[in-house]
Amino acid sequence: MSRFFCALLHTYIDAFLLSAAPDLPILERRNWLIHLHYIRKDYETCKAIIKEQLHETQGMCEYAVYVQALIMRLEGKIQQSLELFQSCAILNPKSSDNLKQVARSLFLLGKHKAAIEVYNEAARLNQKDWEISHNLGVCYIYTKDFKSAEEQLNLALQLNKHDLTYMMLGKIHLLQGDTEKAIDVYKSAVEFSPENTELLTTLGLLYMQLGKYQKAFEHLGNSLTYDPNNFKAILAAGSMMQTHGDYDVAMNKYRVAAYSVPESPPLWNNIGMCFFGKKKYVAAISCLKRANYLSPFDWKILYNLGLVHLTMQQYASAFLLLQIYPSDLRLLLFTLTNLDDADNGRRSHEQAVLLDESNPLVNLNFAVFLYNQGDKKAALLQLQEMERKVNAQVENNSNTDFDPELVEMAQKLGTALQAGENLYWSKLGKDSKTSQRSSSSKPSSSQQPLGTNQALGQAMSSAAGYSKSMQITAEPEADVSSAPSPPTVTPGEPEDEDEETAEPAKLKEKKSKPKAAAE
Repeated sequence: MSRFFCALLHTYIDAFLLSAAPDLPILERRNWLIHLHYIRKDYETCKAIIKEQLHETQGMCEYAVYVQALIMRLEGKIQQSLELFQSCAILNPKSSDNLKQVARSLFLLGKHKAAIEVYNEAARLNQKDWEISHNLGVCYIYTKDFKSAEEQLNLALQLNKHDLTYMMLGKIHLLQGDTEKAIDVYKSAVEFSPENTELLTTLGLLYMQLGKYQKAFEHLGNSLTYDPNNFKAILAAGSMMQTHGDYDVAMNKYRVAAYSVPESPPLWNNIGMCFFGKKKYVAAISCLKRANYLSPFDWKILYNLGLVHLTMQQYASAFLLLQIYPSDLRLLLFTLTNLDDADNGRRSHEQAVLLDESNPLVNLNFAVFLYNQGDKKAALLQLQEMERKVNAQVENNSNTDFDPELVEMAQKLGTALQAGENLYWSKLGKDSKTSQRSSSSKPSSSQQPLGTNQALGQAMSSAAGYSKSMQITAEPEADVSSAPSPPTVTPGEPEDEDEETAEPAKLKEKKSKPKAAAE
C-alpha cells in the first residue's frame, strides 16, 4: 500500500511541476542557443540553428533574422544585411535598435542622407540614446554639415561621455581649421579618460603644430608611459628630437618603433633624414629608397631623396626626383642651373615668380640666374621687383628677418648691376656686419658669375628657410586617420595627420647642419 501511495504522490508532483514550468513560444524557442553560439563566434553553427528556427517559424522569428543580419555584415555582405534588418523593422516597428542597425548598414553603403533620416526616426523612438546622436553627428560630418554634426555630438556628450565622441568632435574643429577649439576638446577628453593613449598622442601632435614643444613632449611622454610601443607617439617624439638636432636620441626611438611597425614609410623616411643630418648620405639614400619602395607615390619621400642627391651634387638624379612632384620650385631651379639647362631654367624661374607673388627670394634667385646668363636688364627688373616686395614686408612688419648671406648676395648683385644706394639691402648693410664683407668686393671690368655653386646655393638655402617659416604659419594638421592621418596621420586622423611634413635642408658649400622634419 505504501508503495502505491508513494507512486501516486510522485505522479502528482511531476504533473504540478510540468504545469508550473512555462512553455516558450515556438518563435523564441532557440533564441538562447542562437545567442550562445553567436557570442562564441561559432557562426557556422549559429547560421544552421537560425535556418532551422526560421523554417519552423516561417521567417517570423525577429531575433533569428537580427542575428543573421549581424553575421552577414561581419562577412561583408552589407546589402543583404540591410534587407534583413529592414525585415526586423517590419516585424517590430517600435524597436529603435532595428532602426539603428538599418541606418548603420546605410552608412556603410555610403548612403549618408538616407542614414540620417533613419537615425532621426530612431531618435523619436528613443531620445536618450547617446549612440543615435553620436552616429548622427558622424553622418553629418560626411555630408559636410559641420554645425549639425557639432550639435549632435555635444548632445551625445550630455547623454553619456565617450572617448570616441570627443575624438569626432575634435575632428570637426580640425576640419574647420580651428586648432584651438580642437585642443580644448581633446583636453576635456584627456581629463575624462587620462589613460587613453590615442587622445594623448593626438593632443601632443596638435601642440607640435602650434610650436608648443614642451606641452607636446609632455603629452607624448604620458602616452608612451601607458603604451611604450605606441607607434604614433614614438614617431612624433622622435621627430621633435630630430628637429632639434638630437639625431642619436631620435634614432633610438625609431629603433623601438621599427620592431612594431617595420614596414612603415614615414619611419624609414625619418631614419633616412637622421642619417642625412649626420652627413651619412649613403645610408640616408638607402633608407629613403626603402621608404620609397613601401610608398612609391609619397611626394615627401621623393622630395627628401632628391634633396640628398642634390647635396651630393648628383644633379641629374635630383632633377628626376624633384620634377615628379615639384613641391619647392626653388630646389628644382637650383638643379636646372647646375645642369646648365638655361632654357628650362628660365621657364621654371618665370613659373616660380607667377606661383609665389609675395616671396622676394624667388625674384632674387631669378635675378642671379639672369645676371649669370648675361641679361642685365631683365636681372635689374627682377631685383627691383624683389625690392618692392621687401619694402612691402617692412611696412607690414612681417618676415623682415632675412639671412645675412642672402643680404650679402643682394648687395653684391645690386653693386654689379649698379642699382644705386637707395636699395633696402644697402641701407640694411650699413648697420650690419655683413656690409663690411660686401664693401670690400668691387665690380671688375669683366663680369664675374654670381650664384654659381656657393653663392647661388646660399641664396637657395635662405629661400628654403623662408619657405619653412611660411609653411609653419600657414599649415593647419592632421590623418588623424590619419593622422590626424595629421601628419599627418595624422590623426592623424587626427588624423590624422595625417602630420607628415618635410623641411628642406640648407644647401651650402660650408656644409651647415641640414634640418629635416619627420613625418
